Amino acid sequence: MLLVAQGPTPGDVWRRELPHDVPVVLGRDAAGWSVPWEPFLARRHAELTARGGKLKVRKLAEAANPVFHAGRPADAFEVPAGGSFVIGRTSFTLAAGEDATPPEPDRPLLDMRTIGHHELDRLAFRDAPHRLDVLSRLPDVIASASDDADLFHKLGDMLLAGVRRADAVAVVALAPGADRPAVLHRDRRLAGAGDFEPSRRLVAAAVAEQKQTVLHVWGAEPGAAPADPFTLQERFDWAFCTPVAGESCPGWALYVAGRFNGAAAATLLAPWESNELRDDVKFAELVADILGSLRQVQVLRERQGVFRRFFSPGVLGVLSGGDPARALEPREADVTVLFCDLRGFSRRAEEADNLLDLLNRVSAALGLMTRNILNHRGAVADFLGDAALGFWGWPLEQPLKVEDACRAALGIRAAFETVARDPAHPLHGFRVGIGVASGRAVAGGIGTPEQAKVTVFGPVVNLASRLQDMTKLLRVPILIDEPTAEAVRERLPRDAGRTRQLVKVRPPGMETPLVVSELLPPVPAGGAPEGGLSDEDLAAYGEALTAFLAGDWAVAYKRLHRVPPDDRGKDVLTEFILKNNRTPPPGWDGVVPLAARG
Repeated sequence: MLLVAQGPTPGDVWRRELPHDVPVVLGRDAAGWSVPWEPFLARRHAELTARGGKLKVRKLAEAANPVFHAGRPADAFEVPAGGSFVIGRTSFTLAAGEDATPPEPDRPLLDMRTIGHHELDRLAFRDAPHRLDVLSRLPDVIASASDDADLFHKLGDMLLAGVRRADAVAVVALAPGADRPAVLHRDRRLAGAGDFEPSRRLVAAAVAEQKQTVLHVWGAEPGAAPADPFTLQERFDWAFCTPVAGESCPGWALYVAGRFNGAAAATLLAPWESNELRDDVKFAELVADILGSLRQVQVLRERQGVFRRFFSPGVLGVLSGGDPARALEPREADVTVLFCDLRGFSRRAEEADNLLDLLNRVSAALGLMTRNILNHRGAVADFLGDAALGFWGWPLEQPLKVEDACRAALGIRAAFETVARDPAHPLHGFRVGIGVASGRAVAGGIGTPEQAKVTVFGPVVNLASRLQDMTKLLRVPILIDEPTAEAVRERLPRDAGRTRQLVKVRPPGMETPLVVSELLPPVPAGGAPEGGLSDEDLAAYGEALTAFLAGDWAVAYKRLHRVPPDDRGKDVLTEFILKNNRTPPPGWDGVVPLAARG
């Protein structure tokens, strides 16, 4: 059921669908149920409840002005379909819904005309200033619409303003294979005129068959008396339907209908040069073109907004140009993968009283990770609970992929160290572990026809994940594999980052030993900060590691004591030396078996 509000001027009108058995409040402060032109309406004036095909109206205590029903003030009453009530200078009419609409009449069709763009392009508007003034508002109407329902209401108002001879307008949608269009919105020029049903044959001809504007002009039924031109309940004499092109408006069309109102039917059957409806059809065509184009732009912006959360601007440029589907096809590529995991989440989850608050904090942490990945030209492949997976080297070859990945890793570390110093920050107390590895992988759009995502997989992804896990065992924030470390030593400026070869280990579940390195930030201009390592400290650790691998543990132990005591990275060597009584085990090969750690 629909409630139609009609003010003192033709432009003062709205139509709202009433929810079944759910009270709504009519008033100046009522969201969706305000009447901006009515000065006698209180902030909360009347409660409306649609039930059983009728509308129950109850005047609220704070309303100073009366509600008139059947010509008399009333505080509570029922309105049947087609009935009305009045507040101030505005009448409110209850219109029956679509189910109560009578079937489409079988009237003689005098003319059916398909109208192509080329027929209208060469014809100028006869009242151009008015039409163009209305059209100029369309971009703002589309941009300001809060949702599709609001957009349809505003489009209805525009069509009535631009097509002065129209008695009724509608926005319809015809789904593929459907025999009846869905009426997204319908409106009448005057309230109280009752509802109307767009011609199904006309909509089908325009949207499904011709895919362009179609005009129908009907004649009177045989033997019928001439219709009273001032009666608003008689059937329409003409209507046209204009499809809205574009995937953002699936099956949409604009429907406009009216009556002869004393004019001769011949004026609507004449060639377009002298046809009375030519300007109206041209106006509707322009509205449909602008609507379809601007809606498509909105959809593309929304998609780009979604992609922007996962891809850097350079990758977005590739996807937005040419053939994005082909650009997203999976293929092998040399990539650098970053795996970042949030520390402290499990403990916080066990202690949390408010899991939603914890989820918001985890989302903020993932935001810090993804921001650094995207800011350094990476792609976000996945979120795995409280971890993020980023990669470089696809869909474009990136010569600086290792350097970019390492800058992103250092940026994430710095961001979390900054918030850790602020007890009031929601991420205070959280830390991260990061693994970075380089190698061959398959990247692209991967999944099933029902669900797919852009990601990367292969041994290098597993290695990055293992390195991230090993940051817990080796007690450093960022671990990188040897190919990544070599590229950093060769190409990353020392004022951007440094490395130290940390240890040769055999990770749990792996047979092949692995040389791992730590990625460290540069030394600040004022020297190594408290808890940080200077270049001299790294040199001392390098000497200790060389002696450790060679089996000269006495020298290794002495060199380790030159490294600051609060450096946790040296603990794995120190503890392994002490565990073995400062003597290399038989057959020493320099490998620390992490699986043997307690």
